[in-house]
Amino acid sequence: MRSGIEELIRQAREEQRLVGVEVMVNHRGQTLYHQASGFADRENQRLMAIHTRFRLASVSKPIVTTAAMVLVQQGKLRLDQQVQHYLPAFAPRLPDGTHATMTVRQLMTHTAGLGYRFLEDSSEGPYARAGVSDGMDASGVTLAENVRRIATVPLLYAPGRAWCYSLGIDVLGEVIAKVQGQPLDLAVKTLVTDPLNMQNTGFALSADQEVAVAYVNDNPQPHPLQEGEYAAPFENTVGICYSPARVYDKQAYPSGGAGMVGTVSDVMRLLETLRSGGGHILSPEWVAEMGRDQIAPLELPEAPGVGFGLGFSVLRDPRQAHSPESPGTWRWGGAYGHAWFVDRTRELSVVAFSNTLYEGMSGQFVNDLRDAVYRGLEGEK
Repeated sequence: MRSGIEELIRQAREEQRLVGVEVMVNHRGQTLYHQASGFADRENQRLMAIHTRFRLASVSKPIVTTAAMVLVQQGKLRLDQQVQHYLPAFAPRLPDGTHATMTVRQLMTHTAGLGYRFLEDSSEGPYARAGVSDGMDASGVTLAENVRRIATVPLLYAPGRAWCYSLGIDVLGEVIAKVQGQPLDLAVKTLVTDPLNMQNTGFALSADQEVAVAYVNDNPQPHPLQEGEYAAPFENTVGICYSPARVYDKQAYPSGGAGMVGTVSDVMRLLETLRSGGGHILSPEWVAEMGRDQIAPLELPEAPGVGFGLGFSVLRDPRQAHSPESPGTWRWGGAYGHAWFVDRTRELSVVAFSNTLYEGMSGQFVNDLRDAVYRGLEGEK
């Protein structure tokens, strides 16, 4: 396995698709591979090292969703309760002005009718006009204010009728804050990161704490991501407005969907806790609920054979998805260049954080790494 992973990393760096990357593979509770390669800061020749901090982007989602599930287990939050029960002022409507009933479960599964500003096809889209933040820009608003703005935009569809990647986890973050009686950053610390000893994971860094420099795929090589730069992960969309400096702004609101910073080892600790049944923070029953495909017969766009659980995708049909992963495998990533998956059947967890968008999230490297890991497992039999 080691030689296969190191060869594909070498190739990705040689072809200027990745600047730096850290990969960790756990199998049956044991670490089979954990190495860092390339540069955390190419311009200053700072090497990527194990325990490098990364801006997590959407890797924040499973962490925040787990916090919500701890509250569900405690009986303080109900998955099928209306969001408005917890946030009375949050009452977005359908395009014709009629009221829509939205549940906490629908926030977690991206079936609530919400969208993302970066997915709009114009800089004058409804979310843009409302001043909504996607959680990765230098917006200057509070979490409560951003959620208020989200509620002013008509829903894309009636909740439960379709799937659309969305700001649902940001709204969930405000729900968590209200239910827990703490700001979201402290609530996540209380409910998840402190109990799991995820000491290097949070929503902001101090000035003396280094983070991997972010890069954007470009020719002849990736360029450093600039403050306020737009980069689109999907065609025909306006793209994400990035603020790399946001991670050092302690006044920036805690975005449940995109605002965290952390390490490969910390995220692996969370994933392994869930894979093995929830440890001391969640019961196996609630972990199983997180990993159950919640949206059938709805489908993710351009993702055949893939459904969605509570906070991450769930593999329905490996043949349709052209994947060696087992049915039920959990997976997601992060826009700064991250990918992870958990195959509970094979007792396998893999975390790969790069500092290069979007190759490390959805490029050739992601499938190459997946395939190398499974080839390595087969070779060890």
